[in-house]
Amino acid sequence: MKPRGLLSHPLLSLQVAAAWLLLRQSLAPGNLITAALLGLLLPRLLHGFLPEPVRVRRWGTVLRLLGVVLWDIVKSNLIVARIVLSPGSRPQPAWVPVPLDLEHPLAITLFAGIITTTPGTVSCVVDARRRQILVHALDCTDAAAAAADMKARYEAPLKEIFG
Repeated sequence: MKPRGLLSHPLLSLQVAAAWLLLRQSLAPGNLITAALLGLLLPRLLHGFLPEPVRVRRWGTVLRLLGVVLWDIVKSNLIVARIVLSPGSRPQPAWVPVPLDLEHPLAITLFAGIITTTPGTVSCVVDARRRQILVHALDCTDAAAAAADMKARYEAPLKEIFG
C-alpha cells in the first residue's frame, strides 16, 4: 500500500513531533526541525505497518463522549472509594456480558478501554465469536441494566463517530 500524500497520518505525525519535543524539553530551532522531520518521515516509513487512518465523522459527538467519560470516571472514583472505605459495605461483584454492535476494530478497542478506564469495571474479554465484551463489575445488582447503560453511554456515541 502506497502512502497518500505528505501527511498520510496527520494525528500520528503530530504525536511523534510532540513526543520528540516533550522528550527534549526544549523548543530550540534544532529540536523543532527534528520534530517536524520525525513527524513527517516516521509515519511514511511505517505506513505499511499502520492501519488505515480513521476518519472521524462527528467531532461534536467526540467532545460529548469525552465529557461523559470524564464525568463517569470522577463519579465512579467516588463510588469505588465509598465502597472500599465503608466498613459495612457489601459490594456485589458480577460478570456483565455486553453485546457488541460496533464493527470497527478501533471503536471496539476504545469501547473496551473506556469501560476499563472507569473505576469499578474492567473489560476482561472481547469475544469476537459471540460479539460481546465480558466486563467484571465491582458492584452490580442488575447486569442487563449495566450492559444497557454502557451501550447507551459509550457504544452509541462510538457508533456515530465511526459510522
